[in-house]
Amino acid sequence: MPKEVIIGPQDGQSKPVDSGVPDIFRNEWSSEEDRALRPQRMAEMIGQRDVFARLEISIRAAQKRREPLGHILFDGPPGLGKTTFATCIPRELGVAIQIGNGATLKSPKDVVPYLTNAEEGSVLFIDEIHRMQKSVEEFLYPAMEDFRIDLTLGEGVNARTLNIQLKPFTLIGATTRTGLISAPLRDRFQMREHLDFYTVDELSVIIRRNAGKLNVKIDDDAAYEIAFRSRGTPRLANNRLRWVRDFADAKANGAITLQVAVDALDMQGIDRLGLDQQDRKFLETVLRVFRGGPVGIESVAHTMNIAPDTLIDEVEPFMLRSELIIRTPRGRRLTEKGFRHLGANPADYEEFPLFPLIKD
Repeated sequence: MPKEVIIGPQDGQSKPVDSGVPDIFRNEWSSEEDRALRPQRMAEMIGQRDVFARLEISIRAAQKRREPLGHILFDGPPGLGKTTFATCIPRELGVAIQIGNGATLKSPKDVVPYLTNAEEGSVLFIDEIHRMQKSVEEFLYPAMEDFRIDLTLGEGVNARTLNIQLKPFTLIGATTRTGLISAPLRDRFQMREHLDFYTVDELSVIIRRNAGKLNVKIDDDAAYEIAFRSRGTPRLANNRLRWVRDFADAKANGAITLQVAVDALDMQGIDRLGLDQQDRKFLETVLRVFRGGPVGIESVAHTMNIAPDTLIDEVEPFMLRSELIIRTPRGRRLTEKGFRHLGANPADYEEFPLFPLIKD
């Protein structure tokens, strides 16, 4: 059974339960500093107000009826608050939570301890739920609908089925790849919430608040600069805030001014659009080697010596959202904005074919 965290309704504190699994399977709440920067209650959360409003109504209705909250599926890019929502909800309900990861749920026996240990009205949160095996998905169907599981004991003619009734619970799933979840499993979630990217103003508020938690003095202009380069995600904003804090401690007596923030982010290779060195290398490869495209993602990945999945999952989504590249039937192509960001003139690359004919 993977490492799990149970949050009690009395103190709202998380206590890791060691089950003999290596530390690589620890959930992302293992860092004390990360936990300090995360909102502990939904009222502390900034952004995602539409999602917040709908969840608040569902929570109040469930409390009024004294029923378990309906199953919830959160989807969206990494770092937007899926785990934060999932861990704040049980605190609002005053119930316990168990946390697992879909990557470690290889067979039905792996999920049985979670289901049988679930308390009345408690929450079972499965991160990366799209990585569960098909057999585990199918095993969860009766657990989600009827709060029961069917176990087969023995083999062959001596096999028998044991029906176990479960206490009503709430399953919360989080995924960055909704398309990999089967339709039958998606349909069993009463609520499906998509999390969008945060605005620069929202991230500025988050950065100023978290700077206070880190006992760091920061100017409003510096907070806005860090937010502007954080690509719309609180997780990245927090990571960049901590880097700027380290830079300020080493070179500016701990105070974060606008110039300190700019110098720190420039030193890390993060430009004004929030692109890091790998992002720029992706764009520069498309420009320099493939003359702006169109080009297939695998060709770019092989040229960069990077796995195609890394570009598809980590790099390309922000390039598309920032309108630096587009997808065409023939492959990826730089937009005019992408050319300009690299300091190139699109007209200079349209005059020549990708592979000019060699004349005798």
